[in-house]
Amino acid sequence: MSSPTGSDATTPGREPERIHAVPVRYPGRWVAAVVVAVIAAMAVHGLITNPRFAWPTVGKYLFATPVLQGVLWTLALTVGSMVIAVVLAVLLAVMRGSDNPVTRAVSWFYIWVFRGTPIYTQLVFWGLISVLYPKISLGVPFGPEWLSFTTKDVITAFRGALLGLALNEAAYLAEIVRAGLQSVDRGQHEAARALGMKEGTILRRVVLPQAMRVIVPPTGNETISMLKTTSLVLAVPFTLDLNYATSAVGNRIFQPVPLLIVAAFWYLLVTSVLMVGQYYLERYYGRGFDVHKVNAGPQGPRRGRAARQAAINAAHTTPEPTPLDEMGGGLHTTGGVQ
Repeated sequence: MSSPTGSDATTPGREPERIHAVPVRYPGRWVAAVVVAVIAAMAVHGLITNPRFAWPTVGKYLFATPVLQGVLWTLALTVGSMVIAVVLAVLLAVMRGSDNPVTRAVSWFYIWVFRGTPIYTQLVFWGLISVLYPKISLGVPFGPEWLSFTTKDVITAFRGALLGLALNEAAYLAEIVRAGLQSVDRGQHEAARALGMKEGTILRRVVLPQAMRVIVPPTGNETISMLKTTSLVLAVPFTLDLNYATSAVGNRIFQPVPLLIVAAFWYLLVTSVLMVGQYYLERYYGRGFDVHKVNAGPQGPRRGRAARQAAINAAHTTPEPTPLDEMGGGLHTTGGVQ
């Protein structure tokens, strides 16, 4: 890069030479890009040309009826268990922050048990619930019974899988909700109480809307994780989910690999849809907190800075610039000392 000399720039009546800027070159970056592109091309070529993947079989069973039914059952398990888990998690988080030591201890014990044991072990217990408790009854505690049901008729395999997944997930979500509630400044809670709002109203209208900004991102991750955890419901046993449906077809035709690819395709598709929903939820609850948008403004960083400067000038809260300031030849202080 060349620049005009000091004598040329200061000589009256002579135009300065044009600056010829040379962009900085990054040869290492190009080499890395070529290496990665070659490796990716080799991986794609291996997937397409390897006959053991049996792509015609993949296409044949991609939209087969058992597979599509497995997708629907997996979605039902994911959505149902997450809805139950979110409600239970909010209750556990509120109990954990309560002044009542009994409710705090019960919440802590629940979270300790369900976080401390594997999900597969818990699902096996739910599969044996009819053996442990053959009858479920409603009535006065330690007193007469009003209604009674046979456990295996009430808790079917689907309901057992749903409850097992939801109760386990609630323990993890409770900690996420508790962190979100604690992120809200305590002063807002006290100010709302000073205005005469009840505790339930404060939680619903003041605390939770602000805590959602912290709660939504990890909850989205937990939802995606739940989608894949449904493959463990065979422990209940529940045999209609996507993973079991594709495995059954693969074992029947003695081609497990193509059906594994079918299952992976549907899991990836549903996960992508959930990620899009998570993005819009984060954007909705993060309004006003997105650093990039706040700095960028409606039409870029310069427009954002110009808009903020115009707002500052319109407020007349700063002193007007003096002629000396505009010339850049002096100091200006509010105390009048120069």
